[in-house]
Amino acid sequence: MIESTMWVEKYRPTKLSSIINQKEIIGSLRSLLKNTAEIPHLLFSGSAGVGKTTAALCIAREILGDSWHEYTLELNASDERGINMVRERVKKFARFSGLDTSIPFKLVILDEADEMTPDAQTALRRIIEDTARHCRFIIIANNISKIIEPLQSRCAVFKFTRIPEEDIISHLEEICKKEKIKYNHDGLKAIHEYSEGDMRHSINMLQAAASLGIVNEDNVKASAGLTRTNDVGEILKMALAGKITDARNKTVELIKVYGMSESDFLKYLNEECYKIKTSHLSQILETIAKYDYRLVIGANPEIQLSALLAELGNIGK
Repeated sequence: MIESTMWVEKYRPTKLSSIINQKEIIGSLRSLLKNTAEIPHLLFSGSAGVGKTTAALCIAREILGDSWHEYTLELNASDERGINMVRERVKKFARFSGLDTSIPFKLVILDEADEMTPDAQTALRRIIEDTARHCRFIIIANNISKIIEPLQSRCAVFKFTRIPEEDIISHLEEICKKEKIKYNHDGLKAIHEYSEGDMRHSINMLQAAASLGIVNEDNVKASAGLTRTNDVGEILKMALAGKITDARNKTVELIKVYGMSESDFLKYLNEECYKIKTSHLSQILETIAKYDYRLVIGANPEIQLSALLAELGNIGK
C-alpha cells in the first residue's frame, strides 16, 4: 500500500554521511565540524536537488543537537526577497540573546539566496559582520553568480555537483524495496532522464508513478504529464503556420488538462525545433529563450505562452 507521507521528506538524510554523492564536500564539512567554534559562514551552490539544503539541515542537527529547531532560522529567500526580510526576520533572530550554554551559536539557513535583491544582500553582509560572535549563516544558491562578491568573500564556498545516473537509480531502487513497490530499470531510468540529476524531483516522480501500480516507463510518463509530448510538435507547426488560436487552445489543454508544466512545454518545444525543416531556427530558439526567461522571473505563464505562439506565427510568415 502506498503511504501518504511524502517520500522526499521520509528519505531525506539526517546525517552528512548519508548524503548521496558529494563525497569531497561532505569530507570537508566533517573536518570543519571537528572544531565547531571556528566554523566559518558557509555558501552552498549548485543545481536543484543535489543536497544543498539537506547538508545545511544535517549540519544544524550535528552542531545544535536536539535544540536545532529552536536555534535555527530557515528561510526561503525566493519568497521574501527584499531588504525588509533581512532587517526584520534575520536581524531580529541573529541579534536575540540568551543562548543555552551548550549551544555554540545560532544558525541562519538562507535557501535560494540568489533570488534576493542586491540591496538585501548588502544589508545581509552587515548583519553577518555584526553577529559573527554568536551566529553562523549558511547561504544556499542555485546560481552563485547572483550572489554579490562581498557575501561570497565572507563564506567558505562549496560547489555541489549533479548526482550521477547510477547513484540516483541505486537510491530509487532502495526506496522501492523499502516501500515494497514493483518497478523495472526502464522506469527508474526514465525518472532520471526527466529529473536531470535532481534527486528531490526524482523521488517525487517515483512516488507519483508508484501510485499507478508499478514504476515503469509508461507510468512515469503518465505521472509526469509526458504522455502528450508529441502534441508539442503539432503546436509548433500550427503556430508557425499562423494558426495561433488552434495552437493556443492545444497548449492550454496540455497544461491544464494533462498537467504539463509551462517550463516543460518550453523544453519540449525547444527539442521539436530540431525536428522540423526551417530556415528560421536561430530566430525561433532565441524567441523560446526569451519567454523562458520571462517565466523564470515570474511573468504570467498563460499570457507569455500566448505571446510566444503569436511571435512564432510572425516568424512563420
